[in-house]
Amino acid sequence: MGKSTFFKAATLANVEIANYPFATIKPNLGVAYCKVKDPAQDFGKISNPRDGYVKGEHRFIPVQLIDVAGLVPGASEGKGMGNQFLDDLRQADVLIHVIDASGSTNDQGEPCEVGEHDPADDVRGLEKECDMWYDGILKKGWEKFVKKIQADKSEVHIALADQLSGLKVTEDNVLNALEATSMVGIPANEWTDEQMFTLSRAIRIENKPMVIVCNKLDKANVSIVDTLREQFPMHTFIAAAADFELALREADRHDVISYVPGATSFNITNDNLTDAQKAALDTIATFIKDGTGVQKALNSAVFDVLGHVAVFPGGSKLADKDGNVIPDCFLMPRGSSALDFAYKLHTDLGKNFIRAVDIRTKQGLGKDYLLKQCDVIEIVAGR
Repeated sequence: MGKSTFFKAATLANVEIANYPFATIKPNLGVAYCKVKDPAQDFGKISNPRDGYVKGEHRFIPVQLIDVAGLVPGASEGKGMGNQFLDDLRQADVLIHVIDASGSTNDQGEPCEVGEHDPADDVRGLEKECDMWYDGILKKGWEKFVKKIQADKSEVHIALADQLSGLKVTEDNVLNALEATSMVGIPANEWTDEQMFTLSRAIRIENKPMVIVCNKLDKANVSIVDTLREQFPMHTFIAAAADFELALREADRHDVISYVPGATSFNITNDNLTDAQKAALDTIATFIKDGTGVQKALNSAVFDVLGHVAVFPGGSKLADKDGNVIPDCFLMPRGSSALDFAYKLHTDLGKNFIRAVDIRTKQGLGKDYLLKQCDVIEIVAGR
């Protein structure tokens, strides 16, 4: 399906890439990067990130990426690497599900003829296994759980969030799921098995949103992406060719080309290429008029699905005491305020908050100001 290729393309980590089931046994940890315009450009400067890097006009912000073992039908029952796969997902904020859009990998992760397997089955398969996993955790010790919340007179969304805290489920996740399933106000001891499964699914959708990467699109009919979007309107689908992205990033690293991840073109910088290398780059150049999809998937996961915004602390001089321009960046959750940002920087800044300042406009901002993508903000606090 290409998930390890996607992981290596995104991180340039040294991982095994193979077209047989369970090439990934233990989870691979790596650092990938979401991409924004370098805010220092607006001030005629280039930023000096403490973490991440700048390439061209763009700033690349680090995020942790985990490549986990593959999934087969029955994973929630322990088949294949199922138990490990699901356990490795616990701490994820968003799932990037890489599927073989060419249909040349079956549901056991084995190679088959192009078009022989329906990629939609892979989407359904992951949804089903994750839903059954959540349902199993929710129902574990259910009678004891119900008696406890009745005895403690606990609010069910608070108790459920605590019950599912190992999955990073929040009270808001549970509240939203209860509302989506019209189960608000129904006593927990009256829930049927069907209602509990429906609730488990709703919590999973809230807690582990997905970006589906339609990989190997260079070998597939591009219309498959539109077909999948119609079948699964609740998901984000990204067309991709991870092997092309990996080739471009490796070529850039070895000074063969100049390439900015996510760009729709590249420049050849080495005159000593073989005919085979030139032909390969020509093929990639034709395909990436819309990008390879890898960077787009990372940005979509962080900014669109999770709704984070990249916010930069800054002052009138833009630089820290060592002369580093806008060295820091924070990914803040959707709906975060200037006061939230102050507390993120330091508790004392939050406690003694006076105002925030938009460094671009010099405008003063109140504590309730909602942060926007690529804001450069100074926090003014008292003593």
